[in-house]
Amino acid sequence: MGSTEDLDYPQIIVQYSNGFLISKVMFTACELGVFDLLQESGKPLPSDAIAAGLSASTMGMKRLLDACVGLKLLAVEMTQEGALYRNTEISNIYLTKSSPKSQYHIMMYYSNTVYLCWQYLTDAVREGRNQYEKAFGVSSKDPFGAMYRSDEEMLKFMAGQNSVWSICGRDVLAAFDLSPFTQIYDLGGDFFNDSIPEAELYILSKILHDWDDDKCKQLLAKVYKACKPGGGVLLVESLLNEDKSGPVETQLYSMNMLVQTEGKERTAAEYSKLLEAAGFGVIQVKRTVILSSFSCHLAYISGKICHPLSFSLGQSSLL
Repeated sequence: MGSTEDLDYPQIIVQYSNGFLISKVMFTACELGVFDLLQESGKPLPSDAIAAGLSASTMGMKRLLDACVGLKLLAVEMTQEGALYRNTEISNIYLTKSSPKSQYHIMMYYSNTVYLCWQYLTDAVREGRNQYEKAFGVSSKDPFGAMYRSDEEMLKFMAGQNSVWSICGRDVLAAFDLSPFTQIYDLGGDFFNDSIPEAELYILSKILHDWDDDKCKQLLAKVYKACKPGGGVLLVESLLNEDKSGPVETQLYSMNMLVQTEGKERTAAEYSKLLEAAGFGVIQVKRTVILSSFSCHLAYISGKICHPLSFSLGQSSLL
């Protein structure tokens, strides 16, 4: 399509305007259990049977199913008895609860927490702070208050994080020779207040992007102090291009950090600066195309060099 046609019919603007509709269709189909029911049935089903099985209206379910067909999340077969619906392969793998690679829990987190916060994006931009107070009545000074507002929500959030790791975790770990490390600590919990045990390698997965630079330096300095000589830290984060022109997924993640946390997404140079300020050195970056915009750093304490790497999962073409 030429530039004149683009201006006469701004297709990209229309696509952007409809983006949230697409997300909510997928979230709703997951929440209602459409993909699970179709997988368990072992055969294509008519819309009225799906509606009955999920206690939904026949009219509403038919429209939802057809929208999922349009999004290629479902396939439809026309028979003499009418339309029969079945999962596509990608839905069986990623949208059913029983699949080892299921993304169901992260979908529910996006639908029930992230989606609500984003209603206040305009306020977040104006105020420069997260919007938990408006969305959930939780203090904006407690960025994890909404995520952990109940045991059920906390488990959903943790399950969502695990679901993402089920896709990229193996590639992150396989990118490095971690055999020299016999003591590996996956940092979690109240790490600002709790003590950090001594270890050779610390894994910080999607942690630093939640916090401002000062708190990141505070945490990394604490890790450095606990780290054994010759040890290091593995950071798993989304990387922005150095000029911050992309990837678009990471730019959007950074907007999400605005509405949900005290942090932001950063460039490799910005993460390197934080690591160096804490005392870590010999930082490198490597990118793959497994999942766009995920990244990792491996930095070593002291001058002992054992081919340390920093690793980035993907260049841009996802809470």
